[in-house]
Amino acid sequence: MLAAGLGWLLDAFDVMLYSIVLATLMREFGMSKTTAGLLNSLTLAASAIGSFGFGLLADRFGRRRMLSFSILTYSLFTFACGFSTGVTSLAIFRFLLGLGMGGEWNSGATLVAESWPSAWRGRAIAIVQSSWAIGYALAAGVAGLMLAHTSWRSVFFVGVLPALFVFWIQHEVPEPELWQRQKHNRSAVAWRPVLPRLFALLVTNTFGMFAWWGLFTWIPAYLALPAAQGGRNFNQLNFTAFLIILNLCGMFPGYLLFGVLADKFGRKRTFITYLLLAAASVPAFALAQSPAVILVTASITAFFGTGFFTGSGILGSELFPTSIRATALGISYNAARGLSAFAPIMIGAVGERYGLNWGFGLCGVGFACAALTALYLPETQGSELE
Repeated sequence: MLAAGLGWLLDAFDVMLYSIVLATLMREFGMSKTTAGLLNSLTLAASAIGSFGFGLLADRFGRRRMLSFSILTYSLFTFACGFSTGVTSLAIFRFLLGLGMGGEWNSGATLVAESWPSAWRGRAIAIVQSSWAIGYALAAGVAGLMLAHTSWRSVFFVGVLPALFVFWIQHEVPEPELWQRQKHNRSAVAWRPVLPRLFALLVTNTFGMFAWWGLFTWIPAYLALPAAQGGRNFNQLNFTAFLIILNLCGMFPGYLLFGVLADKFGRKRTFITYLLLAAASVPAFALAQSPAVILVTASITAFFGTGFFTGSGILGSELFPTSIRATALGISYNAARGLSAFAPIMIGAVGERYGLNWGFGLCGVGFACAALTALYLPETQGSELE
């Protein structure tokens, strides 16, 4: 759990550095909102490819090994982003970074799911998921501090540090006994009975991730951009404090509470409730004017609109057999990120024409659609992994 949690924390730290410095990059390279959104869409598309590739390898060669390789991938290419000389080179590095981003999640989540009993699995995965909020807040703090004293390039250079974590994983983290017993059982027959539930979870995650990436790719720029460009013109200090509070008071407890509620009341019921409340809270955030109301409504949106990801991890871990778990989990989660890759560019395009608050309204619709498709998922509470 510690290995997967730290891997996910550092993944969030590296990936979200782009969103933190997005307003600076737009000025540096003369990017429009549409182009800026396209670069993040490339990262999401790459995560779908990476999740499938790393998932297949994790089912064949082990969860720990692929967790290590995925962390190395996103760390090294985050570092490379600091050498970008224009939009093209930055886009290439962001795409390659996304390959590791996609592989880390399903390798780590599978590692935890196969190591914890059913009664505590929800809370264990919730702890892993909650580390994303800490990584995001850390990225906001580090980037805010560095931008005040150095360039945006140095912010990306810091992203290489997670690579050092790999040495500990390789020496101290064991492969789950469950995987070791099943590693030679990779029959194609295992896929046939799970295809309907895989499709249902994939569609649900796609709608949810469209909403999340469309919203949280653009919230930092929305806060930092001047009012004339549809932003809220927060200064650097208020901007950094806002993002730290948003993550630690919104996302972090949202992740954790989901695990507790899912273990007590069921995965499906908690999943749908979170999505519906996220859909209801987005319009309040989009319409907020004063900084205090923006902070409160954004934190509520982050609580439910981010916390539901814990449900994706729990359900995905319990819906699929061990022989294909990492691959299926990667398809249902990171392929959804790939399918939702058009969200940042679509919200950016809407923001360019009508204002970002109108674009955020589409994110609320995405959460509502995710709640509707989640009705087709089975309840997995009490499932024991074979």
